[in-house]
Amino acid sequence: MPTLAPGAESMPRSGIRRIMDLAWGLPGPVIGLHVGEPSFTPPEHVTEAARVAYAAGDTHYVPNAGVGELRRAIAGKVSSTNGFATEPEQVVVSAGGAQALHNAFSLTLSAGDEVLIPDPGWPNYAMAVQLLQAVPVRYPLRPENGFRPDVDELGGLVTERTRLIVVNTPSNPLGTVLPAGDVEALVRFAERHDLWLVSDECYDALTYEQEHVSPGRFDRDGRVLSAFSFSKTYAMTGLRVGYLVTSEAVARESAKLQEPMVACVNAPAQAAALAALRGPQDAVTAMRDAYRERRDLALAALDAQGMDYLTPEGAFYLWVDVRDRTGGDVDGWALSLLQEHSVAVAPGTTFGPLGEGWVRLSLATATEDLLEGIRRIGGVR
Repeated sequence: MPTLAPGAESMPRSGIRRIMDLAWGLPGPVIGLHVGEPSFTPPEHVTEAARVAYAAGDTHYVPNAGVGELRRAIAGKVSSTNGFATEPEQVVVSAGGAQALHNAFSLTLSAGDEVLIPDPGWPNYAMAVQLLQAVPVRYPLRPENGFRPDVDELGGLVTERTRLIVVNTPSNPLGTVLPAGDVEALVRFAERHDLWLVSDECYDALTYEQEHVSPGRFDRDGRVLSAFSFSKTYAMTGLRVGYLVTSEAVARESAKLQEPMVACVNAPAQAAALAALRGPQDAVTAMRDAYRERRDLALAALDAQGMDYLTPEGAFYLWVDVRDRTGGDVDGWALSLLQEHSVAVAPGTTFGPLGEGWVRLSLATATEDLLEGIRRIGGVR
């Protein structure tokens, strides 16, 4: 019997999906604070654009890199909102932000290459890197540093095999938003060590007190590959539309990789994405305001429980300190919380070893569920 590919066997399963599957299997209702699924639906003009596309028979192949009109709209958005000049030829439309990231890794990594990824950080970074038989090397984001990367410490992790660094701001799971000085320092770090920099900006529209700063603003030689998504900004998680922005030369190679991966993103979803960009943005503002309001209510509830946390500046997650009650096994504690109290949270170790003793709560869930979940968590020791 032939064996599976080493990358497939070694790739860990998502701890978030594990909790999701367990929650789905329970007989009663579960308060789901574990997954980044907006409690909103896409704006009506977005779903209407997809409906019109289906009704018109717009269900055939489109270019690998995406529909031209959408690429032009994305280039305009990145240039004006993210602050670095972008042409349509630099844009490749992807099946969600996750596929944009996978495309970026596929473009830049060979088996055995090392990749610097944040710890705590989204687990899919390590998963995608290992699937390509490259090696994730975790760089620490420590509470004493405000969960911000230390460039000097990063330098000590670089070897002759290091090929790429992943930067995520606003952060999943932390909700941190890196200031401009930190972002520029990371781009210069990549320059000094001749690394690619993959920037995960899937929450770029969801910041509160601090502006989002794109690494692409500081890119002088085309080493930054920026991944974005419509999923969180427009509550379009199931439509699976994202995009990768890079140099024109790299974008051409990226478009070529689309063929064996997905061929192209489905046309009605691209019509919806175009409507999202070109239509009114009041729904985005309303959702962001709702997440901020939920954040503030959640922080007050945690304060009432005497629990510590990191105040999120962006995204829609809350990083909560439960070290006083988990006994060094946050994964087991989260499982008991689910089974005994019907509250699903993402254990911190899902996001890396430094997540031990922490949990991620999603502010994207309904307000009443969020507050009831926190009440139950506070009573579990």
